[in-house]
Amino acid sequence: MDVRIESGWKQALQQEFQKPYFHQLTDFVRKEYNTRRIFPPAKQIFNAFDRCPLSKVKVVILGQDPYHGPGQANGLCFSVNDSIAKPPSLINIFKELEADLEISPPSNGNLERWADQGVLLLNATLTVRAHQAGSHQGKGWEDFTDTVIQVLAEQKSNLVFMLWGSYAQKKGAVIDGSQHLIIKSAHPSPLAAHRGFFGSRPFSKTNRYLQANGQVPINW
Repeated sequence: MDVRIESGWKQALQQEFQKPYFHQLTDFVRKEYNTRRIFPPAKQIFNAFDRCPLSKVKVVILGQDPYHGPGQANGLCFSVNDSIAKPPSLINIFKELEADLEISPPSNGNLERWADQGVLLLNATLTVRAHQAGSHQGKGWEDFTDTVIQVLAEQKSNLVFMLWGSYAQKKGAVIDGSQHLIIKSAHPSPLAAHRGFFGSRPFSKTNRYLQANGQVPINW
């Protein structure tokens, strides 16, 4: 199957694209886009991979579902388009960034600037129906993104994985902590942020680790 995705990722995931589950997933997703309102726009399904080529990945932030409100999702987890109000989890991420590195919250919630520096902003499920959170879970996306994490964990070294919340931590169970830095904390959502996300200082920890391993830190 010919999937339009950044060439390095395409080569690394080629076998996955040929598997029966991925063909079934593709048929499902294509039908959904033809009959319902689905986010993100079809051209941005693989935006996380296109903005952050496999060869350039330094940091992985793992989300769960795309945003399901109009105009929000742009294919990068936790990120929204320029003119869209920042969702609560993203507001809390920026609060922690300010507390950690004294970086004032940006004017918008578009995280493309992070992706362009090597931050893979990966949702476990890459598509969703409008106003129906979790509506594309259990269709095959989780199998695909499990493989993505495994490819990263096995083919690269000295990556930083930010695993926020129990869902991300379970999904990241395949990562070897002796080969990569794993940063675990509560999720940044308003329901959980006060249980360990605030004060976790993931951004400074990431940059110290990158610098210690001879890499350029992220300009958050």
